[in-house]
Amino acid sequence: MVYIFSKLVSLHNIIENMDNISQQSDEIEALKSIFGDEWHVDTETGTYNINISKEVKLFITLTSDYPSSSLPKYELLAPNLNISQKKTIEQKFQNLYNAEGGGPLIYQMIMIVEDIVKKYDHTKSNNSLSSISQEVSVNVDEKSETKYSHLKIHHGPTIVDRKSVFQGHVCEVNNKEDVNGFMELLLENRKIAQATHNISAYRILLPNNIILQDCDDDGENRASSRVLELLQTLKLNNVMVVISRWYGGIQLGPDRFRHINNAARQALVESGTIKN
Repeated sequence: MVYIFSKLVSLHNIIENMDNISQQSDEIEALKSIFGDEWHVDTETGTYNINISKEVKLFITLTSDYPSSSLPKYELLAPNLNISQKKTIEQKFQNLYNAEGGGPLIYQMIMIVEDIVKKYDHTKSNNSLSSISQEVSVNVDEKSETKYSHLKIHHGPTIVDRKSVFQGHVCEVNNKEDVNGFMELLLENRKIAQATHNISAYRILLPNNIILQDCDDDGENRASSRVLELLQTLKLNNVMVVISRWYGGIQLGPDRFRHINNAARQALVESGTIKN
């Protein structure tokens, strides 16, 4: 009897490990799509890393029991963060696992570190750029008499970097007409219509359990597919995200993709679609 039980436990562990490997593979592909060249891998050690800022880097090592039974192994290179800040990150990681353990968590871990860094790193204040942020913090006029009056649009905060400004907008959509209506309402706002790019992505769960999804770069090459990957990673349906970017004249390189994803995520948080 003990022998049979041992065999069953062993079989269960094998199946669990195979499922972990499959989930890890899917998650890594999603992270590559979201972060592009910012997501690095050391081919010798198999460790992944991403620069959260110039001073902070997060290292991730996938273990055989992730995501089913634990967080991935992680290390934080952050000489400028104090002990309290690092303990806050550790606690938030544990809270994340307690709430969502068993599924992919690395994207959320990256966002936790980034939130802490932004909160405490006063060297990255918005002081001289606050007027730009205020200028494009827009609201679309509600028009109760239109055919799109059922659409509720939520706006995220602005992100400013080297005079470029990013802002996310979120709306619940249930069909292609809602998608078109959301864009139409947004573009009625002059500032949004004049944005350099209005990058969009949406996912809709149809009654037959088929997912209708699409994305549009609006001239910002490869940006919208990363936003769509974000919606897929967060397993969100019946939602559309538009990220407006006003180009400030200074090229941001890969940083622009991070800002686009952060603008999308913050708008999703503001709308209550996801928790911070």
